[in-house]
Amino acid sequence: MSDSNQYTTSKVEAKDFTSGWMMALVIAGTGLSLPILFLGSEIALNIGLKDALIAFGFSTLVLTVLGMVTTLIGNRSRLSTYMILRFSFGEKGAKIINFIIGVSLLGWFSVALELLAQAIQVTATEVLGLTFPLWSIVVFASIFITITTIYGIRSIEKLANIAVPILFVFLGYAVYKSLNQTTGVPNLWEYIPPENGMTLFEATSVLVGSSLLLPILLADFSRFIYNDKQSLISILGIAIGTPLVLIISAITTIKTGEVDIIQIMKSLGLILPAFILLFVSTWVTNAANLYSTVLTFSTVQTKWTFKTMCIVTSTVGTILALFQFSDYLFDFLNIIGVLTPSIAAIYIIDFFWIKNQQYDLSKIKKWERTGLISWGISSIIAVLTYQEIFQITHAYFVDSFLIAGLMYWFLNRKSNHF
Repeated sequence: MSDSNQYTTSKVEAKDFTSGWMMALVIAGTGLSLPILFLGSEIALNIGLKDALIAFGFSTLVLTVLGMVTTLIGNRSRLSTYMILRFSFGEKGAKIINFIIGVSLLGWFSVALELLAQAIQVTATEVLGLTFPLWSIVVFASIFITITTIYGIRSIEKLANIAVPILFVFLGYAVYKSLNQTTGVPNLWEYIPPENGMTLFEATSVLVGSSLLLPILLADFSRFIYNDKQSLISILGIAIGTPLVLIISAITTIKTGEVDIIQIMKSLGLILPAFILLFVSTWVTNAANLYSTVLTFSTVQTKWTFKTMCIVTSTVGTILALFQFSDYLFDFLNIIGVLTPSIAAIYIIDFFWIKNQQYDLSKIKKWERTGLISWGISSIIAVLTYQEIFQITHAYFVDSFLIAGLMYWFLNRKSNHF
């Protein structure tokens, strides 16, 4: 695909189609990052391996099923997520939704930046005997990633296609080595989590909330895939890649007692190769994350150039990282779980039943009030069920999804094609 043609507001042409297997690798790579490894470790320590595996399995099932639907929308419409949202929320309304998505992406950028800086600091101390202030590493890493995003994102994505498979194999070896350790917990199932840790439901909710943006944004990937069958193949990146990363982090954490992946690798004698691979992976992931953030916010603030938006958003993300935004990771993920499921529900109903799988670019309205009303009311109700003021399904992300979908269908009942 030409760098100059990102098909931001138009349908992807056949000359730029690719295979689902290639996209599966790209999608799997988005989950192979320091924040996801950290999340898997924290959950395993809080609820134990048995319950963690249940949480990993259920959350993956939810994300896979949702992803199968949204990826078909992207493949059949050949449009970006931003364009798809314009049909459901209107040209102006989509800017509101994109702002929320942009804030969520920026939060992920901040967390990944902070964890990368911590990994650099630990590795520099352990390998080189040098100690750098964390703030200086955060700033340096941010500048490095920002420059990469502005000038070198394409070459970095190619590097990811090589680094991601190698990193999966390396992490598999780390699991093998940790299981053969004589120290630590002799049996993974014997680990007893703290009494004040998470519940299984809380862990599952966090896992779903942490990754809900991926199914929502899958159209950006699937619009380039050959056909429906190949598009569904790309979901293997979620169905296999996501739980694999979580299981790897859970096992190594319980065996070593460490949450920090660099400390885990240090205890296994693998700190330098682990750092190199994780650095490349997180560098690539966060550059792509910043790229997506910039594109999303550019739909809200249209007067800024890509370079200006990149600098501004990375600066905000850097400030969040300096204030240790990762301390609020779980609260942040719960907020995402409240606000984003309804977005997916609305554009799924809109594509399959309201628009009958046919998008006409000439019929996009300025505002689509039914979409905004459905999203707003479902989000408010989800906030109330999250706060346990009352309960519906006892899963606030399910409440958000179901209420938005049903309300949007009802408000458009005269237009639906059931």
